[in-house]
Amino acid sequence: MARAVGGFAGWRTAVAARFGAWLNRPLASFHLILSISALLSILGLVMVLSASSVSEIGRSGSAYSMFFRQLMFITAGWIMFYLALRTPIRVFRRFALVAFLASCVLLVLVLIPGIGVLVNGSRSWFHFAGFAFQPSELVKITLAMWGAVLLGDRAVRTRSIRDMLIPLLPGALVVFYLVAMQPDYSTLVVLFFILLGLLWFAGLPLGFFVVGVGAAMSVAAVMAVAEGYRSQRLRAFFNSDDDPLGASYQARQAKFSLADGGFWGVGLGQSRAKWAYLPEAHNDFIFAIIGEELGFLGCVAVLGLFALFAYTGLRIATRSVDPFLRIFVATSTVWVIGQSFINLGYVVGLLPVTGLQLPLVSSGGTSAVMTLYMLGVIANAARHEPEAIAALRSAPKKSRLSRFLRLPDPEKYVPAKPSRSAPPRGASYAAHSYGDVRAAESWDYGRAGGQRPYPGGRAPTAAYGSPAPVPPEREYRTRGRRSTGNSGIDEGRGARRSQQNRSSDGNRSRYPGHGGRFRR
Repeated sequence: MARAVGGFAGWRTAVAARFGAWLNRPLASFHLILSISALLSILGLVMVLSASSVSEIGRSGSAYSMFFRQLMFITAGWIMFYLALRTPIRVFRRFALVAFLASCVLLVLVLIPGIGVLVNGSRSWFHFAGFAFQPSELVKITLAMWGAVLLGDRAVRTRSIRDMLIPLLPGALVVFYLVAMQPDYSTLVVLFFILLGLLWFAGLPLGFFVVGVGAAMSVAAVMAVAEGYRSQRLRAFFNSDDDPLGASYQARQAKFSLADGGFWGVGLGQSRAKWAYLPEAHNDFIFAIIGEELGFLGCVAVLGLFALFAYTGLRIATRSVDPFLRIFVATSTVWVIGQSFINLGYVVGLLPVTGLQLPLVSSGGTSAVMTLYMLGVIANAARHEPEAIAALRSAPKKSRLSRFLRLPDPEKYVPAKPSRSAPPRGASYAAHSYGDVRAAESWDYGRAGGQRPYPGGRAPTAAYGSPAPVPPEREYRTRGRRSTGNSGIDEGRGARRSQQNRSSDGNRSRYPGHGGRFRR
């Protein structure tokens, strides 16, 4: 017995060591994102086929009609994944605002009768050539990308709360209003998660989150009791026995399906709930079908995939040097995990029914395409980790996967060139914030002498964390004396300007938002 226990412990240690060594590889994050995306897509296709086969026979005469439709959308989504993987990061930055404004225009157009189509009480769809398109799914990724570009620049340059909130907050409120006019309150919840993620990872102080979340919950409570069907769902959540054949019907049937599955499940394709007992079995409540057919083990596998995605997304965010990628990847991770948590929560009875889909698993066209596009951007960010860049650019030849996909080498991250009217990133403002007077004087002296030395004798990074060669600095002495390398330049003037800058930055230095939540 002791020998068996010792052998198992040794095997477990060996497996953990090998897995840890694999995680330390430069492209481990990239391979994890590819694997998670592929597994979720395959699982979604299999479960959509199983959950929709009965209802599709009665509707179209073929058990495979919805499966082939979902397969077409997943294929389109993987094409978008590939395009996002090949797109240079500078292109995302350049067109983020244009894409966000275009999605806002689509949100306005969908509200016009005759253009937008009313489905289940919500005017949130475009129908053309037999296909449906939901612009609120597009605005999720455009809001996250535009906000990451905006905050990626401002959170590093300044700690001003005003610069962090404007124009992001007014733009987000416009989107919230347009989505609420449809109305599509489940998407509104996801957009709120995206806004919270952007501001949190950009470094907004905790007190503002407490106030903002409290105000949002108050508004949500008012909206919940304002409409009859939402108040019915709340009553059904708190007392499911009140209306077992009405508002509580879906939630009760989902619990019955999970209970029938047990530990091992009844078998793939053998669900009884999909025989018209559980409405929207292929969409909102597909997790109940997974629990019934694949049992507790299938549910744990789904939860494990989303937990692995959360780990991988935050891993990529913490390893990224580009502030835009750091904020976008972390926010997208919060978006997917938050939406998954709500879907799983109302299926198992922990939350009221909201109608949010399980990403990549539930059937849905626009949602699947946009989610895979977002995952493609995250995979692109994984290839821009410092270790990945060094490995890909120093390899004598490209890997087999890169050659097959024809992936270009990742670009080096080069910080934006500072203007002459503002200090470079981390120079004067960072010196004022952390008390490095010498660095602040170095900046002002460089402005006066036509040269820009860097604080601490270190230049901004030229390639994702690798220090660039330090430019030769002119020798300077204490405040008020003249430089030996540039005659005629009085350092006293630079020191006085530095003192003025420190006093003007005093109100900003109170907020711990510099560089976002992921400090390196």
